[in-house]
Amino acid sequence: MSSIKNVCVFASSCDYLDKSYYSAAAELGELLAKNNMNMVYGGSSLGMMWACASKVKENGGKIFGVMPERLYNMGVSTDECVELTVTPCMRTRKAKMDEMSDAVVALAGGFGTLEELSEMIVQKQLGYNSKAIVILNTNGFYDNLLNFFDDICKKNFAKVDAGGLYYVADTPQEAIEYLKNYKCEFRALTREDLYTR
Repeated sequence: MSSIKNVCVFASSCDYLDKSYYSAAAELGELLAKNNMNMVYGGSSLGMMWACASKVKENGGKIFGVMPERLYNMGVSTDECVELTVTPCMRTRKAKMDEMSDAVVALAGGFGTLEELSEMIVQKQLGYNSKAIVILNTNGFYDNLLNFFDDICKKNFAKVDAGGLYYVADTPQEAIEYLKNYKCEFRALTREDLYTR
């Protein structure tokens, strides 16, 4: 059984999305808290980020925010976090979120979410972590990206078993069940892998 306690959630901070995305984020937040998991996230009071974080807090979980100084100075943080860390830049923010979390869930999001997700996949591929990485594919949002990932593997830009790096969940409940039962079975890249197909 998994011993995941702190889950890093990547998500959009936009307030102008279809309501179904906020509903999925809120459901995930509620389920995290009800399964004794806390949330590490970008510290924002906006969008899907806050839809998820507010439900974690409302249901007895803890929320930990990590925000780069530039965004913090824009006044988009919340004072509801147990701890809010302000970092010099996005790179140090990602490192801090990684340090604080036991697993990652990527909800629908923009370029920032995509960058954060990609970095965590590469970290796991190279053996820097063995964390659960879940892509919550609400409304098929990530279908095109997942097809692209498959194409990367088929064309030998990544090992064929790279799909084992992450898990695709269609619902928040499915994501939670995966986290609760997570056991890393992915083998990190080795030197030999670099010379064989």
